[in-house]
Amino acid sequence: MNMLSSAIAEVVLEHDAVLTRDDGARLYVISRPHHGDEYLVGALAPPGFDPEAFRGVREPDGIAVPDDPFRASDHVMVDLLPRYDKAVAQVQHNADHPAPPPPTLAPAPERVVMTWFGEGLLAAKTESQEAAKALHDNGFAWDPQELAFVLSGDDTAHQARCVRKAGAQLAQHGIGVIMRHPPARPALETTAATPPAPTHSRPAARTR
Repeated sequence: MNMLSSAIAEVVLEHDAVLTRDDGARLYVISRPHHGDEYLVGALAPPGFDPEAFRGVREPDGIAVPDDPFRASDHVMVDLLPRYDKAVAQVQHNADHPAPPPPTLAPAPERVVMTWFGEGLLAAKTESQEAAKALHDNGFAWDPQELAFVLSGDDTAHQARCVRKAGAQLAQHGIGVIMRHPPARPALETTAATPPAPTHSRPAARTR
């Protein structure tokens, strides 16, 4: 609409008109502000199309025409309508051949994080009901303080078997396992030792 959009936004219209062709094409006509001898004519979007059909289609810009009806009609027929018909053809093509929907991102694979702690303790965290059942079925016990499933390391061989069985059961549900060690953190009650101050020995006095 270019010039029409600017005119509509800047001035209060006293009158306007919509011209309709036999095939349904519609033109919007207003007086051109500050140009008493001209009109502005623009094409209205055809109804009945999904908004996606207009994506990427260049709008046929409006035009200014003289107040002489014969000359104005000639400008509309030669300049505006060919561009309007071309744009509508593109809209119709888009409607008949809609673009495929954008690919959806696959959800991130589910993982159970198992963390080794001191004294052989193993803690597993998950938010999946299937993973929680697999852990519980294979010896992991829920610890409300740790908010994790815990497996004791009193018997390391038994612990290893439980981990393997739990991993196999989780894999059947497409759930992976990540093993990690806890991040090292310095003890709160310890501080870095202060290095001893360097000593400078003075040369012994020389006697005769």
